[in-house]
Amino acid sequence: MKIALLGYGKMGKVIERIAHERGHDIVLKKGSKDSFTGLENADVAIDFSIPDAAFGNISACLNSNIPVVSGTTGWLDKYHEAAQLCEEKKGAFIYGSNFSLGVNIFFELNSCLAKMMGRLGQYKVSMEEIHHTQKLDAPSGTAITLANEIIAHSDYSSWAIGNPKEDEIFIDAKRVEGVPGTHTVTYNSPIDSIEIKHTAHSREGFALGAVIAAEWLIGKKGIYSMKDVLGL
Repeated sequence: MKIALLGYGKMGKVIERIAHERGHDIVLKKGSKDSFTGLENADVAIDFSIPDAAFGNISACLNSNIPVVSGTTGWLDKYHEAAQLCEEKKGAFIYGSNFSLGVNIFFELNSCLAKMMGRLGQYKVSMEEIHHTQKLDAPSGTAITLANEIIAHSDYSSWAIGNPKEDEIFIDAKRVEGVPGTHTVTYNSPIDSIEIKHTAHSREGFALGAVIAAEWLIGKKGIYSMKDVLGL
């Protein structure tokens, strides 16, 4: 498989190594100042860039009939435009707020717990997410995914990172040097607490999941998620 890497920071370099370990070739390594020359040689593209570049990267792939996997967060105000373009071009696209296989299992645990807790009004839910200081968006895309699933099964209407209203989930977004990603969901009542937590030990899990998603996307048409890739 020939892969175009759109975004060649720390994550891009880990993806490159894992892709090579799995027998794939990298035909384009695009940093923020590089062109798309070589994209046409790719079987699939993996975008781990920055919020301002993600939509342009995804659009370039879809316009070139290149399947694209994106793990960049902070650009979702344009997600519907990307989805519409994918449909118009009959392309293939996967977006994931987190490609870690473990985190996607965590998403399912969060959903199951939210369905059970939604009927128990004595519990108040809150979240904490901790990431490295280079992460540009806050809260993380993973935290937003977790919050939205809780909202879907409760009376909460939204989330907030400061001074939450009664119907908002408080997300405490922290930035600590060297932390790949930790997410905690806590339900508190006057008599007890219930907590689920996922801790990433390195970027390897995110990178491996992205490469697995790219392998899965080859030959497909449509808009997918990691739930499709993992059969969840």
